Amino acid sequence: MNATTQENGWPGVRPEVVAEVVSGLSARLQKRLDGAAAKLAQRPLSREGDEWRVGVDEEALLVLHAPGGVIADPASVRCGCLLAPACVHRAAAVTLCPLAEAIEGGAESSDADAPRVDAPRAEGPETPSAPEPVLRPEPAALTPSELAAARHLHRAACALLAAGVSGAGAVSQAELLRAAHRARLAGLYRPAAAAVTVVTRVRAARSGAPDHRLVDLVSGLRELLGLTVALSAPVDAFGASGAPEPTPLGELRGSARQAYAEEGGLRLYGLFAEPVLTATHAGAVSWAVDAGGRLSTVAEVTPHGDAATAAPLAVGAGNRTVRLGDAALSHREFSRAGLAVQGATRSAGGRLGAGASVRAVRAAGADWTAEPVDGLWSEPPGAQVARALAAQELPYESRPAGSDLLFLDVTLLGAAPTAPGGAAQLLARVAGSDLVIALLPGHEHPDLAFRANLALLATAHGLRLRLIGRLERADRPQLRLLAIGTPPDGSDQPGPVRLALAADRAGRANLGLERLQAADLQAPAPRADHPVGPLPELPTTPPDGPPVHVLARRVAQAVTTGRSALAPSAATAAADRSLLRVAGLSTAAQLLDGLRAAAADHRRDVFGRVVPDDHDAFATAWLAAAVYTEALATALCYAAWAADGTATDRTRQPARM
Repeated sequence: MNATTQENGWPGVRPEVVAEVVSGLSARLQKRLDGAAAKLAQRPLSREGDEWRVGVDEEALLVLHAPGGVIADPASVRCGCLLAPACVHRAAAVTLCPLAEAIEGGAESSDADAPRVDAPRAEGPETPSAPEPVLRPEPAALTPSELAAARHLHRAACALLAAGVSGAGAVSQAELLRAAHRARLAGLYRPAAAAVTVVTRVRAARSGAPDHRLVDLVSGLRELLGLTVALSAPVDAFGASGAPEPTPLGELRGSARQAYAEEGGLRLYGLFAEPVLTATHAGAVSWAVDAGGRLSTVAEVTPHGDAATAAPLAVGAGNRTVRLGDAALSHREFSRAGLAVQGATRSAGGRLGAGASVRAVRAAGADWTAEPVDGLWSEPPGAQVARALAAQELPYESRPAGSDLLFLDVTLLGAAPTAPGGAAQLLARVAGSDLVIALLPGHEHPDLAFRANLALLATAHGLRLRLIGRLERADRPQLRLLAIGTPPDGSDQPGPVRLALAADRAGRANLGLERLQAADLQAPAPRADHPVGPLPELPTTPPDGPPVHVLARRVAQAVTTGRSALAPSAATAAADRSLLRVAGLSTAAQLLDGLRAAAADHRRDVFGRVVPDDHDAFATAWLAAAVYTEALATALCYAAWAADGTATDRTRQPARM
C-alpha cells in the first residue's frame, strides 16, 4: 500500500473508510459535514510517527492513525469529543484526507506512475513475492450480487452528476465511494476504480486544486456511467440488428491486479525517458524497445508530500537506478544504452516486472536511425494517429505501451498561432508531406525542462529533427513533444540550423529531464553540393472548425453546476440548435435538445413541489451527448491528421463502452 500524503499535510485514506465513517452520521450531522470539514481544514495539524493530530477545540483532540501514511480502518480515526464515534469531526477528517488505493494492478485509480502524466491513472510496481492471479473462466452473465452492485453504483453516479460539482458535497461523495466499495467486493474492479477516480476529481474541482481539469472529470464520469449502463443493461439489449457488439464482461469487470507474463530473455534498447508528475506522485519512466519492435516501460515513481518540491523530485528521479535486475544504470543512461534481461516478465500494457527472478546486465544501445529502433519511424503518420486513437477506446490497463506515442521526422517552422486569436505555438512540417503540426510541451509545469526547451527550439527555424511525442487529441494536429534526436539525413542535407549534441548524449535529448543549450543548435557551414536554402514560410491560420463546443460546453456545464443549470432561454436554445444544424451536426442538435428536456423533466406532487427521482433519464441523455462529443472529437482529430492524404483508409470500428 502506498503512503499517500498530500501537500495539505493530511494522510491518505481508503475509500471504504470514508464511506463507513460518513454513513455513521445522523441526517442532521450530514447536513453540517461540508461546513465542519472547511473549519477543520483551518486547524493546525501535527504528525508524530504514524499518528496525525489536530485539535478540534480546547478540549477535544482528533487522532488519525495511518501506518505507512494511509488510514485503512475506521477505528484508526479517534476523536475526544462527547459525540464520538458518531461525531462530525471524524467524518470531516476523512473527507479532508486524499483518497488512497492499495495498488493491486489492473484497473487502478491512483495517480502513481502513468506515462501520461496528465492522465490520472496508473499501475503500481510489481511485488516480487506476489503470487500470480489464478485464471478462471469468465461467467457468461453477471451474478445477482454483481448486478445489484452495478445498479447501486449507477444510481450513486447519476445522483452525483445531477448535483454537479457545486452540489456534490461530502455526503454524495461518500455514497459513491460506498457503492464503489460494494462493486469492488463483488469483483467489478474497473467500475469501482472509475468511481474512486471521479470522487478524486470532484474533490480537486471543489477545492480549486491546480491540477484540476474539467475535461478529466467529464471523461471520468462518462467512463463510469458507460460502464454501469453496460453492466446493468439486460442481456438482450444489444440483440437488435445493427447494434454494436457488446464489450466482453471481462473487460467491463476489470481485474484485481496486473498480471505479468513470462517473457524469458529480452534484448532491450533504451529509447527515451520522461518525468512523471501528478498531484500525489513524482518520478520518471524509461521507454525501451525490444528486438521485435515492442515498447516496454520501467518506472521509478514515489509519493510526494509537497507540491513545491515535486517537480525537482521528478527530475531527480531520472538519475535513479533502473529497477530491473542488477542493472546499475540510471534512467537517463538507460535511455541511451541497452539491457540484456533473463527471466523477464511483462504486463499486457508493456510494463516490465522487477521480480526476484529477473536478471539484467548492461548492454549496448542503438541509435534512433538503426534497427530495431528505426522501424518505429517507418509507419506513416496517419497510420500512427489511427493506432493512437483506436487505443483510446480500450480500457487503460489493456492499452499497449506507447500506443499514444508518435514517431515523426519534421522540420521546424517557427512559432505562429494555429487558431484565430490563439497563442503562438511551435509549428513543424512532417517530412514527406504538407502536414503542419503544433508542438506542445510534454508537461506544462514550469519547473520541468519542457517549456524552456520548446522556447529554444522555436528559435531554430529550419531545424530538421527526429522526434517522439504524445498525440494531443484536437481538431488541429497537435503533439506533446517528449524527446528529439538527429534525423537520418541530417548530415547530408543540412538546414539553416542543425542539432549538435555532445557525444555522450548519443544524438538525442530527453526534453523533460535535460535542458538544451544554445550551443546544442549550430548553423553548419554552407556546402557547394548542398547549399542552405531560404527559411520555410509559416502556414496561414486555418479557419474555425465545426461548432463542436456548443454541445461540449453544455455537457461540461452539467458536470459543473448540475442538472438544474441546463435551462437556457428559448432564444438561446434556438440559436444553439440553428448553429449546429447549419454546420451539418443535426445529431448534436437532437442530443442537446434531449439533454435539456431531460434536465427540465421534473415530476411534481399535488402541491407543485418537485418529486425527487433517480435521475436515470437525465444521466442517460447526458451520457449520449458525452459519448457523441467524444466520438466527434476523435473523428475531427483523425481528419486533421489525414488532411495531407497520408492517413490510412482502414475502417474504424464503432467505439465500445
